[in-house]
Amino acid sequence: MAQERQAIMVPDYLTVRELAELIDASPIEVMKKLIANGIMASINQQIDYDTAAIVVEELGFEAQSASAAAAQAEREKRAETAQTWRRVYAKEKAENLNVRAPIVTILGHVDHGKTTLLDTIRKTKVAEGEAGGITQGIGAYRVSHNGQEITFLDTPGHEAFTAMRARGAQGADIVVLVVAADDGVMPTTREALNHARAANVPIVVAITKVDKRNSNPEMVKQQISELGLVPDEWDGDTMVVPVAALQGDGIDDLLEAITLVAEDSDIVANPNTGGSGAVLEAEVDRSRGVVTTLLVLNGSLKRGDEIVAGTTYGRIRAMFDESGKQVKVAGPSTPVAVLGLHDLPQAGDTFESVKNEKTARSIVSERKEAEQAAQDSSTRAAFSLDDLFAQFNAGETKELTLIIKVDVQGSLQPIVDSLRELEENNSEGIGIRILSSEVGNISESDVMLAATSGAIIIGFDVSVDSAAQRSAETHGVEIRKYNVIYKLLEDIELALEGMLEPVYEDRVIGVAEVRQVFRIAKIGSIAGCMVIEGEARRNARARVKRGNKTVVESVAVSSLKRMTEDVREVRSGFECGVGLADFEAYQEGDRIEFFVTERVS
Repeated sequence: MAQERQAIMVPDYLTVRELAELIDASPIEVMKKLIANGIMASINQQIDYDTAAIVVEELGFEAQSASAAAAQAEREKRAETAQTWRRVYAKEKAENLNVRAPIVTILGHVDHGKTTLLDTIRKTKVAEGEAGGITQGIGAYRVSHNGQEITFLDTPGHEAFTAMRARGAQGADIVVLVVAADDGVMPTTREALNHARAANVPIVVAITKVDKRNSNPEMVKQQISELGLVPDEWDGDTMVVPVAALQGDGIDDLLEAITLVAEDSDIVANPNTGGSGAVLEAEVDRSRGVVTTLLVLNGSLKRGDEIVAGTTYGRIRAMFDESGKQVKVAGPSTPVAVLGLHDLPQAGDTFESVKNEKTARSIVSERKEAEQAAQDSSTRAAFSLDDLFAQFNAGETKELTLIIKVDVQGSLQPIVDSLRELEENNSEGIGIRILSSEVGNISESDVMLAATSGAIIIGFDVSVDSAAQRSAETHGVEIRKYNVIYKLLEDIELALEGMLEPVYEDRVIGVAEVRQVFRIAKIGSIAGCMVIEGEARRNARARVKRGNKTVVESVAVSSLKRMTEDVREVRSGFECGVGLADFEAYQEGDRIEFFVTERVS
């Protein structure tokens, strides 16, 4: 059986010497391979990834692009950050994962038919005899389309969607964005789209009310394409479905679009582990006590399980599905109403099953202590430019996320274009992510979006309503207001500079000429030198040059002597003895350059 090749991460550009060190080969061997492929390169000459990959493959390794791997890792990190269920099953073995039903929420403008669409789907797609018995308060239900199940969250509106995300739970796997054919894209539509994008959730567009005489679906397609949702029929990647919910037209097409998007999204779970997921809602019933609606994302929840939800816990005494029937087991993507929790959890809290009541009490106690400590110290989320510097330095983020609100349309585009230019001129690849850019005052919805996305709100000649101000203080969201564009851009530019990785350069501090070579027993060769420029330092690094060639690069100075004494430095015009680590092949006339590596401002 062929031995599996070792994967080597290769940068976009590197020198021949660096490539040799990367694969633990001699530079001569690498140069021979390059010559055999018609490429003449010196030891310090840079080569690109494609050229290096040829050598790596010929020497028995597998070349992989380091930049491509980093980009993929960043995409995966962003997806995991956004989606609760990906975090839930991240530690599961691949062989234990099965495809689960997608969870769908419907967002859009208040009068564009979200509730009517949900009602029609429920009446036409839930098994007869069960549709009428659906418990309205459970907040979710399942439908079947061509043998495939889909779970709908019966809480339309991006406020509910964002509230769940704010407490750590993903609102849905797929968002259906509703836009009325007679009305087109409204400000609330843009808000809903921003919230869906912030969650990195796939989007399907449903154009409703296409049966109305003044409907204009083509206008809607043009409007959403301008927002970046290019219809698939226009060679885009957004599925757009016309729907007349009152007549039931287009419902099957919409469900088919959802199943196709779900297939591409790799929505999976392990049904054979303890149940975990999100709290949809909770209430106190006079006769039954605390009734909590749970949405299982991973594993299976069983009657009798001990669970922790937020800062409360309890043993499940009974479980009911959306039609009010008692169930013993609830698998992934299943919504259930459960009895048995001691207190009311909050919508959006995550839940998990635990071994026993003792474990549950311990977890809840720790969470309450942490919550109290946060309140006592007035801990705020780090969503300010100053606080973000610490995250940049720690390598926790490489992107500045902004929400832009301006007074008039004429100011919006110049600001956005200038920010894009700042990003392009940033050679280190630091990104500016504009989550939302709109005309209007700063609202509570903007603050919630910022809170769940780690964004900073930038306002230009706008005001902040009182509800937004209170919410910003509660969630620790920074709102920066400006009335001069250059000051706004200056602050963002400073933020980007704070995000840059430190840049270091080698600075030559002295040059010594080898006048004589001494061989000392048990020590090796020592170069007798005259310092002809600057100074020689004991704690510097050195390179040896012979004519125009570099004999050895970046070695440590192992010894520096003046007469017979060890010294820290020797200035220009004085003689000294120099020993370099792992190098003894000195020749008279060689020049030793001493250099230090310094951070560039």
